[in-house]
Amino acid sequence: MVFNTGATLLDAIVLSVVSSEEEGTYGYRITQEVQNVLDVSDSTLYPVLRRLQKDDCLTVYDREYGGRNRRYYKLTNQGYAQLGMYRTEWKSYSSKITEILASGRRGL
Repeated sequence: MVFNTGATLLDAIVLSVVSSEEEGTYGYRITQEVQNVLDVSDSTLYPVLRRLQKDDCLTVYDREYGGRNRRYYKLTNQGYAQLGMYRTEWKSYSSKITEILASGRRGL
């Protein structure tokens, strides 16, 4: 992808992925879902998860799976509020960018 993914957009994407599961989801699955649409490394995503946890947008818990513990991430009330704000802002921002790109002057 030729466009940079800034920290705020990455936060929004991660919150959206985590919100898709009511009981939360584990780190590896989050990275896989994000990497299906963006070229980002695991080493980029785990600091995002820690930052969102520090900002009280995510809560973390461990669950046993196959004899090992998986770390699960779940949105908090603050996380849902933040995601709602991101979705509203994205809708406005993306429609403005789409309008500019679609109606831009040709031949320049």
